[in-house]
Amino acid sequence: MPVSPSQWCKTIGNVDELKDVPGFAAHFLADGKAPEIGTQLVQLRLADTLDQLAHAGYDDFYRGDVAIEIAADLEEVGSPVTRDDLRRHEARVREPLSLKLDNCTLFNTPPPTQGLASLIILGLFDRLGVKRGESFEHIHGLMEATKRAFVVRDREVTDPAFGGDVKRFLETGWLDKEADAIDRVHAAPWAGVDSGDTIYMAVIDGSGLAVSFIQSLYWEWGSGVVLPRTGIVWQNRGTSFSLDPASANPLAPGRKPFHTLNPAFARFKDGRVMAYGTMGGDGQPQFQSAVFTRYARFGMELGEAIDAPRWRLGRSWGGMMPA
Repeated sequence: MPVSPSQWCKTIGNVDELKDVPGFAAHFLADGKAPEIGTQLVQLRLADTLDQLAHAGYDDFYRGDVAIEIAADLEEVGSPVTRDDLRRHEARVREPLSLKLDNCTLFNTPPPTQGLASLIILGLFDRLGVKRGESFEHIHGLMEATKRAFVVRDREVTDPAFGGDVKRFLETGWLDKEADAIDRVHAAPWAGVDSGDTIYMAVIDGSGLAVSFIQSLYWEWGSGVVLPRTGIVWQNRGTSFSLDPASANPLAPGRKPFHTLNPAFARFKDGRVMAYGTMGGDGQPQFQSAVFTRYARFGMELGEAIDAPRWRLGRSWGGMMPA
């Protein structure tokens, strides 16, 4: 594939930090420098890995030949992740968190994701009774709701095996009390969030089947480690652990880290469905609230919110159609 402008930009910006990370230079640099835009990037080892998975099945990643190669590479670079860790991994189907508003039900992912924060923001904002999009009340309300949601997120969201029941923060009484505490004029203190980089996709087919999907290595290049036998760029989600044993997300064997990914979904009473989400790391809950309220609350098109072509938000940021 040709090197894209964004890849070139992110390589230039991170090359000093990543050039000595195991495997990175061999796979993503040309003579120690960022390859120019349009240069063909060839990833032979990754191609071999994908070919193996296509023939042997995806389980091979965790329990087959690919897993053996991954474990060997990780051992060489000093990672504590072992072949046994890969073998014990399993995907689990979880019940989503949900929140009922007046004309729809919202769904988002449970801990250890920040889906709880995304729902709290919209639950609080709904109680503010804002009537006009892009008004001071709209922007201020979302920002103040975000601050309160992030306090709960940072205190409560962790590996569900170690955390409590977070559904109480979506109950009517709790949301009513928090919304009443929002100052409609003045801004509360803001601790800020880190920047983020991710991809989000929403797909709805002709039958009405909808998928809300998000993926990220965390940071532009994940950990920067490229496993030489497989060509896989290793992720960096472990950075969300804390080395403080008293924190909500302490580093411990077998424990899941907090992570920012939270693809969202809405089902409206009139039969429409909306798959929506954004990139943005810590900022995802706030960005989701901007997308949802502009489209579903104020009936706005993208061109009304920013200086851009007047595409429907349902086409450019998510998807909506009769179910």
